[in-house]
Amino acid sequence: MAINYTWNVSTVDVKEIDSNADTVFNVHWRLTATDDTNTVSDGLGGTVNAAATVYGTQSLDTSDLSSFTAFADLTASNVQGWVEAALTADTVTAMKTALDAQIAESITPTSVTKTLS
Repeated sequence: MAINYTWNVSTVDVKEIDSNADTVFNVHWRLTATDDTNTVSDGLGGTVNAAATVYGTQSLDTSDLSSFTAFADLTASNVQGWVEAALTADTVTAMKTALDAQIAESITPTSVTKTLS
């Protein structure tokens, strides 16, 4: 089972700070883990790669803007780096571990839901 992780950090909140227009101070992020080997039911009679997602909002420290990057020059890679640094490596690792566990559970469920007749 090979799991790939994809960040989406395209939605941000901005404001002017210290005469820097469109300073990113808050990032709405989503981290998706996708298993490129195992598939699960899509609920419509087909299958899709097993996947799990976690999302959140991360405030950024804007107290030191000495290395300010203009909004027009930002890349997803820049913003992802800020989010991961703010979350800390331990938190990102814990999120990935939890996503892996969700995928494993979807592939081989330890319980099922049934309806009484």
